[in-house]
Amino acid sequence: MRYMQLLARSFPTVAAASTEIINLSAILNLPKGTEHFLADLHGEHQAFMHVLKNASGNIKRKVNEIFGNTLREAEKRELCTLIYYPAEKLEIVRTEEEDFDDWCHVTLHQLVQVLIEVSSKYTRSKVRKSLPEDFSYIIQELLHERTHDEDKTAYVKMIIDTIISTGRASDFIIAMSNVIQRLSIDSLHILGDIFDRGSGAHLILDYLKHYHNWDIQWGNHDILWMGASAGNDACICNVIRLSLRYANLITLEDGYGINLVPLATFALETYGDDPCTEFMPITDDKKKAQFDDKTVRLTALMHKAISIIQFKVEAQIAARHPEWEMADRDLLSALNFEKKTCTINGKEYEMNSFNFPTIDPANPTALTKEEKALMKSLHHSFRVCEKLQKHTRMILSHGCMYSIFNNNLLYHAAIPLNADGSLKEVLLPDGKSYIGKDLLHQTGMIIRAAFTNDTPKTVKQSYIDYFLYLWCGKDSTLFNKSKMATFERYFISDKETWKEDKGHYFTLRNEKEVCINILDAFGVTGKNRHIINGHVPVHVNKGENPVKADGMLMVIDGGFSEPYHKETGIAGYTLVYHSRGFELVQHEAFTSTEDAVARGTDIKSMRQIVEMSGKRLLVADTDLGVELKQQIEDLKALLYAYRHGIIKER
Repeated sequence: MRYMQLLARSFPTVAAASTEIINLSAILNLPKGTEHFLADLHGEHQAFMHVLKNASGNIKRKVNEIFGNTLREAEKRELCTLIYYPAEKLEIVRTEEEDFDDWCHVTLHQLVQVLIEVSSKYTRSKVRKSLPEDFSYIIQELLHERTHDEDKTAYVKMIIDTIISTGRASDFIIAMSNVIQRLSIDSLHILGDIFDRGSGAHLILDYLKHYHNWDIQWGNHDILWMGASAGNDACICNVIRLSLRYANLITLEDGYGINLVPLATFALETYGDDPCTEFMPITDDKKKAQFDDKTVRLTALMHKAISIIQFKVEAQIAARHPEWEMADRDLLSALNFEKKTCTINGKEYEMNSFNFPTIDPANPTALTKEEKALMKSLHHSFRVCEKLQKHTRMILSHGCMYSIFNNNLLYHAAIPLNADGSLKEVLLPDGKSYIGKDLLHQTGMIIRAAFTNDTPKTVKQSYIDYFLYLWCGKDSTLFNKSKMATFERYFISDKETWKEDKGHYFTLRNEKEVCINILDAFGVTGKNRHIINGHVPVHVNKGENPVKADGMLMVIDGGFSEPYHKETGIAGYTLVYHSRGFELVQHEAFTSTEDAVARGTDIKSMRQIVEMSGKRLLVADTDLGVELKQQIEDLKALLYAYRHGIIKER
């Protein structure tokens, strides 16, 4: 009764409740909205935003269907570019078109046709909510009036003529293009790793701040940056080290204003005479052209300085947590300063170099006075960076370790498994062991508690420490390897030491029964249920298939990040789930936004049908449909209460 009385406030009469039942019942019979799944963006903001703007090629497909042979290929390409980048394209058109008003007249009619097509699967109410306030009424009129109706032809023509004559054509074209983009993707699922070596993670998050419907399943690189923002010094060191390793300081310095001058000063003073050969940044031809020799040299010095501090801080945190079983990763304590060797798993290895001026052989993991001062400065920079803290809160509010949408289980990397494929128990900082769904849920709760002020201080510090384990612990759901061989790759030539054995999940995920067990453990039901994740790039050029376990698991990390392109042979995947079923879109490399605007270049994509439905999927077949059906039942109960006098109409 209390719930019915609350519901009656929103629907105070029989007429209001009945109208809402009619509305919800009609929505159930609309086609399912299009879901887009992306993974492992790695800071590649231009490619990411282009994929959203072109809806993984869906807008281009719509334009081809609508205009067919009535427009030349070049004209269709120009129209698509305008939809993707309206403001930038208009600047070019203004300088090239002799009769800009006439061009606007033709283009506005074309945009109306495209918008009618992409909005056809939504209710008028939903479309209306997507419209910009300034042009909402006009767009609605153009959408719902047909020019072939003789009585309305002059009316529609006058609307467009007036838009042009009042000087609002450019603003209107931009508004229309943005609405087309928005309605082409109903919901966006990001399966982790917004951050990494690319230069625009902060720009991606700025863009997502205003995006209409998105969620994220946290990836290992997201957790690393979240740990840094929470004040985990090992995460701070790793974030800086990776940025220096790939010569990408834009996100750190320009995006978040992290002051690296103290690190540069310390590196010059401490390692000024060190060749730092192992720490030269990894750059492509484009980046090499941007850096002179002095910059490359300084980057290498800073890279080594922060790496040594990282190894020390990681060892200190691991020593505080023997339950992590990471003592063997303290390789500074395994150094032999007389022989200049390192002992790993009982075997002695020669070192590539042995210049460690800040390491005390008697206490190798202790920070020097200067290193402590430097870490204090860096720690402060990360903790007080308002933009980083805001972006972290965004990731927290829109994300979790896993999600279930429409019978699809989403997570970034892995579920820890035993050798026989059964779910593995993993100990968490709360002192309890968990498996499967409970493991991911409780991990998410611990991550949130690390940012909550009412978490007890000692407990909170333990939770903040745990970000390091999530980054590189062997049973971490975001790592799931035997070790992270960072030290070995820098200092030891013998590649035997570089080997990082993957957990059982990565060897067993091809087996259908294993995937069924995971889906059962998470309570995912239905005939067409799937696991979707990323984390490990799919090597298409070596014949690897992203669809595994007879279609039950899809790995959609195709390598958005540019350094992966040669390794994988492609430049990323988008998984599209529309009313007809699943399509996997395989992308080639994106050149640049400037090139796309000036020359009309688009990401070349290849579509692979993964699974088609025998009938068109409706809203009734989705999670939203389940929710709407429940609302309808509740409203029917309210009608009963009204008609039997249990609740009075108002």
